[in-house]
Amino acid sequence: MADSTPEQSSTPPLPRAFLDFLEENGIDPSIYVKGDTIPRYIRLKPGCENLVPGIEAELACELERVDWLPGFYAVPPQIKIASSEAYKSGKIYGMDAASGAAVLALDVSEGDHVLDLCAAPGAKLCMLSDLLGNSGSLTGVDVSRDRLAACRTMLLKYTLGDRCRLFIADGTSFSLLPLRPSMNVKSCVINGDGVASTFGEWTSKRSYKDRKNASKLKNSIGSQLALATSEPELFFYGKNSGVVGLQRTELFSVADNAEASNLGYDKVLVDAECTHDGSIKHIQKFEHWGWKTLDHRVLDAKRTNSLMHLQLQLLTNGFKLLKAGGTLVYSTCSLTFAQNEDVVERFLIKNHSAELQGVDAAKNWPCRSGRIPHTLRFDPNTSQTSGLFVAKFIKDCFFVALHV
Repeated sequence: MADSTPEQSSTPPLPRAFLDFLEENGIDPSIYVKGDTIPRYIRLKPGCENLVPGIEAELACELERVDWLPGFYAVPPQIKIASSEAYKSGKIYGMDAASGAAVLALDVSEGDHVLDLCAAPGAKLCMLSDLLGNSGSLTGVDVSRDRLAACRTMLLKYTLGDRCRLFIADGTSFSLLPLRPSMNVKSCVINGDGVASTFGEWTSKRSYKDRKNASKLKNSIGSQLALATSEPELFFYGKNSGVVGLQRTELFSVADNAEASNLGYDKVLVDAECTHDGSIKHIQKFEHWGWKTLDHRVLDAKRTNSLMHLQLQLLTNGFKLLKAGGTLVYSTCSLTFAQNEDVVERFLIKNHSAELQGVDAAKNWPCRSGRIPHTLRFDPNTSQTSGLFVAKFIKDCFFVALHV
């Protein structure tokens, strides 16, 4: 892990208010001149390593293996992959190396039940599915239907959705546990109007009867139940996700703390919504959008406070759904203290079973320590990646056993 002070570069023409914001957060302004020099990163679908020479020929560039991150390659920043056959056929997808590190920090093992609480747009979800292989389960949650549709498209394109469920839901209140064989499901009550039926295999083309039943379900309980209980909407499920064959009333289980500690997720990823100030290309867009829009999107104190509240809620709920002994990774693409270390500190004060844990693999990663021990920070100067903050937690089994 890098400890050296980032090298200084010329300061880009940024607004005074933004420069003050960067100084308050100890961020070197020079990182914002590096957007055109940071490599573009792609992840190669496992088993496709023999295709590298052909992909290099198609992209007309060398794929430089990222030694510290298995399956990742760096290409020049100007390379476009969307029109390539390798991309269209699901052999490669774009994903920043720092984001890949956040996923790798979870240390996913075969057979794990994994929750991605802020799943869109889907690259991390695909990597998680790859790591799971043909075992365990993967649940993806996002509040946006359109963004979750992008996740579903990626899963289908890369044939990674077999053991996956996707839910449109508020990540701060999502409460569905993984579908384990030993679970005693507590079903939510649905009117006895014949709507409830078993789930067949998922298809994008629903029959008239299915559409009618879905409409009836929505009209009979949908809006009221969603408002009252924030019940999630099942958006997609794979053949081996555990959903096929279930009664509709069996899908939803009410998770209290004791149940989650015993039957919750083995691994949880909370890649929370943030101001995206660590995304160099995102900040560069304000040159075209107008720097005034930066004030309310990044610098506005009320927005930052609102985001901090949301981030703490997401982290807290993700940890609630984690089983005892499980691992949670919290990440944002912000470089501010407020959205990272401050959120972690507030979370630890209220959650005594949570312990920050170091990431063993990070000893070989080009990143630096955050303000709090065991937290990590990636940035263009140190890492040659976009900015990212990573914190890894475990749920202490002994503490949970004493307090359940």
